[in-house]
Amino acid sequence: MSVDRLLPTQEAEDLIALTREIADKELATRVDQHERQETYPEGLFSILGEAGLLGLPYPEEFGGGGQPYEVYLQVLEELAARWAAVAVATSVHGLACFPLATFGTEEQRQRWLPGMLAGETVGGYSLSEPQAGSDAAALTCRAEKETDGYRITGTKAWITHGGRADFYALFARTSEGGHGVSCLLAPGRADGLSFGKPEEKMGLHAIPTTTAHWDGALIDHDRLIGAEGQGLQIAFSALDSGRLGIAACATGLAQAALDAAVDYANERTTFGKKIIDHQGLGFLLADMAAAVDSARATYLDAARRRDLGRSYSRQASVAKLVATDAAMKVTTDAVQVLGGYGYTRDFPVERYMREAKIMQIFEGTNQIQRLVISRSFAR
Repeated sequence: MSVDRLLPTQEAEDLIALTREIADKELATRVDQHERQETYPEGLFSILGEAGLLGLPYPEEFGGGGQPYEVYLQVLEELAARWAAVAVATSVHGLACFPLATFGTEEQRQRWLPGMLAGETVGGYSLSEPQAGSDAAALTCRAEKETDGYRITGTKAWITHGGRADFYALFARTSEGGHGVSCLLAPGRADGLSFGKPEEKMGLHAIPTTTAHWDGALIDHDRLIGAEGQGLQIAFSALDSGRLGIAACATGLAQAALDAAVDYANERTTFGKKIIDHQGLGFLLADMAAAVDSARATYLDAARRRDLGRSYSRQASVAKLVATDAAMKVTTDAVQVLGGYGYTRDFPVERYMREAKIMQIFEGTNQIQRLVISRSFAR
């Protein structure tokens, strides 16, 4: 069903309508084939870019949509309700644009940002390493400054769109210590850059996740974003926004699972009546609906704080925690509603359940979110 959204403008209403049209035509019709065959949806991100859906929260002067975050996130939610992997990759693209858009020089933004926001180039976010996931300060990938640029050596891990992206927001060590990490706008292809075999994942099969191996690749000096040593500040600032993106994706996934469960419960009969009319199952659906509505309200609260320029780091962690835990519970309950059929690939709820698990892990595990929230109380 279509979510009854409270949107701030008629322009936002029209944007959601456009998103639903594209999502129904381009995503819902392809998702089963690509997820089952684990094949990349060639050309799909160009379609999203041409429709203006890849640069929505960024300034119009650079080709973005100039939309508030509360609208952008609801677009992501609509995409995720049809195809979680594509919505996550869209969120990650927005995350990869954030360092340049927020910390880049005017010349850098004029040079690269329009193509990124138009979807002419698609980005990845390269922060994690095999031994440094939640502990970003433990990064060991190095960027050695030379006359001709930065020489990159090391391995990065868990890169959404790895090997497919045209650019990466790359975080590498330029000196020792907590202030020794810098951010570079790395090209997607370079001599000395190679990618590992895509991870064999539980879900999100259509979009590759890989390691990147930097074996002395040279990146030009003018691709440094911000100042040397400012990398972790940039990374953590971007992650606050990225967590809201994942919260929206998780909510869309949960909404899709709820819709599938409600549809099935209205069609399936037992003991002479529709199963939705059995109180036990009706109450289960009610709890699922409450979880989805709560997740949506939580991420929208954080987004509105962001749009007002207020602090929202704690609220972003709360939204990511609440929405992704809700997605895991709602998708699991959806499988239960469908019974044995829910455990088969004849219905999408088994895929929803598999896809929900990663939502609790990336952009900071939910244990890390609890740590962020608890630290906000320190005086």
